[in-house]
Amino acid sequence: MVLEMSNGTIGVGVIGYGYWGPNLVRNFASHPKVRLVGLSDLDPKKIAASKRLYPSLMTTSSYHDLLRNPAIDAIAIATPVHTHYELALSALKAGKHVLVEKPFAQNSDQARRLIDEAAQRGLTLMVDHTFLYTPAVRKIRELLLKQELGNVYYYDSIRSSLGLFQSDVNVIWDLAVHDISIIHHILDEEPVAVSATGSCHVVGSPENMAHITLFFDSACVAHVSVNWLSPIKVRQTFIGGSKKMIVYDDLEPTEKIKVYDKGITVDGPSDNAHQLRIGYRAGDMWAPHVSPNEALQIEVDHFVDCVHSGATPISGGMSGLRVIEVLEAASRSIAEHGKPIFLKREKRWSREQTRATA
Repeated sequence: MVLEMSNGTIGVGVIGYGYWGPNLVRNFASHPKVRLVGLSDLDPKKIAASKRLYPSLMTTSSYHDLLRNPAIDAIAIATPVHTHYELALSALKAGKHVLVEKPFAQNSDQARRLIDEAAQRGLTLMVDHTFLYTPAVRKIRELLLKQELGNVYYYDSIRSSLGLFQSDVNVIWDLAVHDISIIHHILDEEPVAVSATGSCHVVGSPENMAHITLFFDSACVAHVSVNWLSPIKVRQTFIGGSKKMIVYDDLEPTEKIKVYDKGITVDGPSDNAHQLRIGYRAGDMWAPHVSPNEALQIEVDHFVDCVHSGATPISGGMSGLRVIEVLEAASRSIAEHGKPIFLKREKRWSREQTRATA
């Protein structure tokens, strides 16, 4: 359903004003093509906080008020993970376009139901995989598309901090979800199998640290380490290729990406491994310019454009489903002490749906 409004704006309602909600409200409120109409939250203190910043904003403790409001064309959902499916499905059934926090469902069956509902109603369904819209990740994808690194050999990431412990998801559904979405976005292939191990150090809570390995048909392999019990916050990724290598540190204030003209050269026939001679190439390092624009601002702008045009979002429902399939496989692997879980069966539905909607 493509919106064609005389004033060129869309009405937006936001459900949830906790950790991420204020950021969504701020970006929607400042967008020139958006009318921020209403906000829903169960906590009166959070409602009061929003009214101090946005006095004209309609607020309510019931999200149903937003769904019934004809002035609202799109709903943004920033609530705990276990509520995403019900809220998103209700919004779609009410004829609203939807932007929902990651992961947008608790399992792949729920994800497929949301994708089908949005498709049947001609509505935009977009998952808030914010890192895909960071200028740094966009630049890395550009470098890979240009074959600057050559063949990609590995993706190694460490994502750790002290907290934030959650009760409805474990650390991979909270932190590893970022890297899995990035890997799908920047690489030219999808993983075929997943192996993962995890540990829980707080009784009654889900895993607070985990190590995930993603396998591909090519020589590429991805390792993702996530941890809620780290003494320091780390957001660091290494991407190695046959030509060059990248170090991406999201906490760096300026030079978030560094490209190293380093690698190895192999001399000798490949069938005589003991005769191979490994040489090392050490060239220059350069830090490409990365725009200072806020990722969420870019993402909100993309969502608004997709609602207006009917285009498929970069982080649309199918993208979110592929991420959830990997998260499910990683969770099963943890339960089976690291046993590799193959993804081809799950991916078949994604490919068929893509062909059907093309």
